Formats: sequence, structure tokens, C-alpha cells
Amino acid sequence: MDIQLKRGLLDVCVLAAIKNEDSYGYKIIKDMKPYLELSESTLYTILKRLETADMLKVRSVEHNGRLRKYYHITSAGLKRINDFREEWKEMVSIYQFVSREDDSNE
Repeated sequence: MDIQLKRGLLDVCVLAAIKNEDSYGYKIIKDMKPYLELSESTLYTILKRLETADMLKVRSVEHNGRLRKYYHITSAGLKRINDFREEWKEMVSIYQFVSREDDSNE
């Protein structure tokens, strides 16, 4: 898969994982696991990129004597998910075109 396409898809997946409630790294990986494998290093790179793009906000909370970062989706992050849904409709059309049976070879 094209690396840029995959990068964009993973960004949207992480946003979707925190869409309904704030979450932290380990839980995000756990929630996504039934759908795709994501390493911690990849996740934290994505989270930093999304934070820089103002698609999520970060807050630290003490948990068992350590600071845990919780991630909260912003309106820009929600917009990115909605934009992705619209873009995906076009991707499906392109896929259908590319995958169609070639009737001229009969």
C-alpha cells in the first residue's frame, strides 16, 4: 500500500478510536487491535502529528504514581473524520472502476 495513503488512513483510525471518549496510548492500541496491528512507536508518532495539527488535545493525569497522557479529539479532528467519509465514497468508486470485469476480452 502507498505509504502516504496508509499514513492518512492510520491518522483517521486513531481519531476514530478517541472519537467517543478520551483515551490513552495503551487503550487506543487495545481498542484498534481487532481491526489492525499498530506498534507503540507508530501510535505515538501519529498522536504527536495529530496534536501538532490541532486535531487532538493532550492532558496529563496521575495514574498509579505516573503521569498518563489522555487524548481528546477536537473539532478539527471530527472534521477530518467527516472529510474522510466523503473521500472514501470517491475511493470506493475508483475501486469499483478498477475492479470491473473487462467485457471487451470476451
